[in-house]
Amino acid sequence: MKDKCICRYYPKTNFGLSDAEVQNRKQNNLVNFATNIKSKSFTYIIISNVFTLFNFLNFMLALAIIYVGSYKNLLFLGVVFCNTIISIIQEINAKIIVDRLSVISEIKVKVIRNGQQEFIKINDIVLDDIIIYQNGNQIVTDSIIAQGSVEVDESFITGESDPIYKKAGDLLKSGSFIISGKCYGRVEHVGLDNYTAQITKGAKYVKKIDSVLLKSLKKIIKVISLIIIPIGILLFYQQLTLDDNILENAVINTVAALIGMIPEGLVLLTSTVLAVSVIRLARQKVLVQDLYSIESLARTDVICFDKTGTLTTGKMKLFKVINFVKNENSEVIAEVINGLDDNSPTISAIKKHYNCQNTWQVKGAIPFSSSRKWSGVSFKNRDAYLIGAPERLLLDKKLYESYMDNYRLLALVKTNSLTENLNNDLEPIALFLIEDEIRSDAITTLDYFQKENVDVKIISGDSVRTISGVAKKLGFKNYLNYIDVSNMPDEILIKASLKYDIFGRVSPKQKKVIIDTLRENGHYVAMIGDGVNDVLALKSSSVSVALASGSDAARNIAEIVLLDSDFDAMPNVVKEGRRTINNITRSATLFLAKTSYATMLALLFLFIEMSYPFEPIQLTLISATTIGIPSFILAIEPNNEKIRGNFIANVISRSLPAAFTTISNILIVMLISYLLNWTDRQISTFTLILTGYTGFLLLYKLSEPFNLIRKVLFIFLVSMFVLAVLNFRNLFSITTLNLPMLIYLLILIISATFFFAIYTNIYYKVKIYRHKRKSMLQD
Repeated sequence: MKDKCICRYYPKTNFGLSDAEVQNRKQNNLVNFATNIKSKSFTYIIISNVFTLFNFLNFMLALAIIYVGSYKNLLFLGVVFCNTIISIIQEINAKIIVDRLSVISEIKVKVIRNGQQEFIKINDIVLDDIIIYQNGNQIVTDSIIAQGSVEVDESFITGESDPIYKKAGDLLKSGSFIISGKCYGRVEHVGLDNYTAQITKGAKYVKKIDSVLLKSLKKIIKVISLIIIPIGILLFYQQLTLDDNILENAVINTVAALIGMIPEGLVLLTSTVLAVSVIRLARQKVLVQDLYSIESLARTDVICFDKTGTLTTGKMKLFKVINFVKNENSEVIAEVINGLDDNSPTISAIKKHYNCQNTWQVKGAIPFSSSRKWSGVSFKNRDAYLIGAPERLLLDKKLYESYMDNYRLLALVKTNSLTENLNNDLEPIALFLIEDEIRSDAITTLDYFQKENVDVKIISGDSVRTISGVAKKLGFKNYLNYIDVSNMPDEILIKASLKYDIFGRVSPKQKKVIIDTLRENGHYVAMIGDGVNDVLALKSSSVSVALASGSDAARNIAEIVLLDSDFDAMPNVVKEGRRTINNITRSATLFLAKTSYATMLALLFLFIEMSYPFEPIQLTLISATTIGIPSFILAIEPNNEKIRGNFIANVISRSLPAAFTTISNILIVMLISYLLNWTDRQISTFTLILTGYTGFLLLYKLSEPFNLIRKVLFIFLVSMFVLAVLNFRNLFSITTLNLPMLIYLLILIISATFFFAIYTNIYYKVKIYRHKRKSMLQD
């Protein structure tokens, strides 16, 4: 596009492009299109679920089974196929719902066309369109400022978080955000010609996923992928060199060992359960833009709220005006408020009470900045005026201090000249007492997090006493534990971040420092905000939540968006996350119990001069009845327990009693078979029944306390296993047991119960010891 000779339009800011000019742009394909990251495509979902490492390994093992002609042992592919199909269906369902909700949350821009303001989609912007940008807006396409001035945050595209002042003639880069001010921008580039297109493929910031679950799954996959091939090669060689063994048996035995080592459904189960959670939350008008953010919010132990627009509705009401001069101020206030061209809630609240007709000629203006805490306007042949935080503009604290507990305060002062730096000639004119409208749902949400022992912190640009007053009305227990951090050095702020619960006069950079400090001290931090001044904090948090009613900037950076801006949804998001993680932990225990004993068995049989005691089809029966079916059912049950401990440590430690019991059972069977000269089929029959029994012991333990669903599920699975053993002996290579062997089996079942109880008792003792040791170290 850049190489073409393009006829440019330079429309007036009050008229914009005409319909004919817009149509011309579209005919010449000079239309913008979003280059930001989309949700996964249907093709990608199918490919990512089909072409996995474990599926590849299963496919290669299946080829080996086909080669030796043992077709019944291909049954394990049915489990693989079902897991893959279920995962694909759930992810596609989640994608459809998320895409539908994303349309609701989609950014629309305000343009001038034919002299009229209208909202259009990003993909409808054409070259040379006039776009109106103001506080909180995202720059969706490179634009030249035609009129006005703004402060811009370019941290997402340059890494520099300091605000940048832009005036007429300057370029607004796509991917940046308006911090303050208002301007009219003429679209300079569209589509791939935009500044960010080549760098990030879009204006949306991609945050690194902070997921314990994802990291743990990657570690499990990495370990298994590193050991499975070497073990497979060595075990195949060992089985092939056994006396009287043939190639077919060596292949079948090796494939059985490797199938046991692969937790084939674990990764697919995780993505499926997370996809189901996304669907459930979508029904409550919660848009989850990243799957693993559900987990992050469930693990949160510190939650940080912005006040304005978050804990409060963002709507303001002017309660009272305190005049500091005897002369009538109504005209002055009206002219100043109108001259600022500021549509923020605070200024809008004042506008409602004054006839804001502009008769004074504006000479210059400085837009409000979160770092300055004030804005200003100057008039031709008149003084200049500043309006903002009284702590910055009023030297005498007595003028405002008594009002700070209950109101948001704005001071109006007069000065001789308008400059970026405050002059010493500030003359107090008036003090505005403005009331915040508290969100009714914020009270119940705050109460929920306090009862769940989640530390709550309120971070705002308002005065600490104003925030404290709002916090008291919200029922916040620590409403007196506050600090003013204006002009506070970072080294002091870092210490304060861990000590205080309410922070006032906080700049955007300071919000980031607070979040970073909490995370560096081992906390999982959630940040909930709605304004552009929250963006740096949202970016730095473990998980970020935005309200749909907030700024483009906040919605774009957030991993979770409350589409109804309803705080009542927050507890449900946490509960959904806890249900997901706790149930995945429980289901993963079933998978890793099999992986653990299969890996240990494979290593042991490198040194035991006997055939591996399982066939693939036997492990398929065990996996289906004690792992596959129950894991998917249990994974979608309600579970609101608080998440504790490390995922891998929890899963492995819970799975080891069953794994060690299985190993003990098999070693005893191998010893007895050596003494009594049992056949390979008799050995595999014993190991199949005992391993299935041990699997049910673990499932019973994980299902406690039993409810109706768990009882029915457990009885059904045990019945399914018993019926398969009794009625499909040839299919599962099971021999008929005579009376002495049945007695041996009964004794071994009793010993398996005994082993499981001992190993489980050891697990709990180790768990208690670790908990006590951790408590001692913390004290």
